[in-house]
Amino acid sequence: MNLQFADRLNNVETSAIRELFKLLGKPGIISFAGGFPDSALFDVQGIRQAADQALSQDPGAALQYGATEGHGPLREQLAQFMTEKGVKDLSADQLIVTTGSQQALDLMGKTMIGPGDKVIVEGPTFLATIQCFRLYGANLISAPVDAHGVQTDALEKLIVEHRPKFVYIIPTFGNPTGALLSAERRKRILELAVQYQTLIVEDDPYGDLYFGQAPPPSLLAMSAQVPGSRDCLVHCGSLSKVLSPGLRVGWMVAPPQLLSHAVMCKQFSDAHTSTFAQATAAQYLSSGRMPETLAKVRKVYAARAQTMSDALRQNLGDALAFVQPQGGLFIWARLTGAHGKVKDGNVFAKMAIEKGVAFVPGAPFFCADSDPATLRLSFATVGEEKILEGVSRLAQALG
Repeated sequence: MNLQFADRLNNVETSAIRELFKLLGKPGIISFAGGFPDSALFDVQGIRQAADQALSQDPGAALQYGATEGHGPLREQLAQFMTEKGVKDLSADQLIVTTGSQQALDLMGKTMIGPGDKVIVEGPTFLATIQCFRLYGANLISAPVDAHGVQTDALEKLIVEHRPKFVYIIPTFGNPTGALLSAERRKRILELAVQYQTLIVEDDPYGDLYFGQAPPPSLLAMSAQVPGSRDCLVHCGSLSKVLSPGLRVGWMVAPPQLLSHAVMCKQFSDAHTSTFAQATAAQYLSSGRMPETLAKVRKVYAARAQTMSDALRQNLGDALAFVQPQGGLFIWARLTGAHGKVKDGNVFAKMAIEKGVAFVPGAPFFCADSDPATLRLSFATVGEEKILEGVSRLAQALG
């Protein structure tokens, strides 16, 4: 049968990262490719207790259909969770629960993007965002970033030139760069949003995974400093990186009109996020275990990030340039070509696989003007001894 697929599929292609995973079945491979948390760090006991409490306290609510907007107790807990991180005047009815923050991005596509609409994203940015927005026909515009996040002067010029439907950024330890947007730039972005009446979408799945000093407040928290900016802001959060991706619990804070349209579109796709997962997450947040869980994962990831950074400097020297991560799950690096060594991330990835170590080339993370010399390394799921061995293999591959 000759199936006639929707024209929108012409705008996207299979994830290069997912394709890379097919090569990871080789015995003894050390993978720096994944972008997920370490399952060994999940608070299994706490989640089990939360699930038991959800079933014992109100089994009907936990196992029945629920409101599209989200499970009431979870929305209350999430509002409190955000309030504790500096967000002012946030009530439960100002957010909806999504099936991971990924669904929040899909809802942005469904509610805001028409064929040819311009959307500004960071260059590089989260690969799934590029794919999602292109699926809805977006014309993606790349805003340059550096070690301190998106460059606001360049962003302003792009806003003036293109008048986008919205701007999508990951200000805190983003995927793939791990960059941390400075407080000054955060405030400037909020000012630009008001000045040009441009919607800003803040994706914040990694903000709680800091290694030392806490990062600047989220744009949502800082919006109180810039009058009018709250009306120009969407905030997407997730429990996937800090509690469990298997729960698939995320949330979206947005202006009322956008939120109502998002709820309508969510009704068409999944009716509601799993009520059992939501009830479990609500019980977990109310248990008071989250601070201890976060302290544990921060300590482990910080040690792994430091081990990988030190090993890269020692083993690869000036052939690889990168910025020391202050949080998150990734090191974003660039091959310099020093001493005549390889400069192409795709070529280097194939050489590395032959030596038994994997990472993700950086080119797919760009919506335009990709930099083939870049690559992403994740330290999250690999113990320190394997990190040292993996980096040693990278050095062998580089020659």
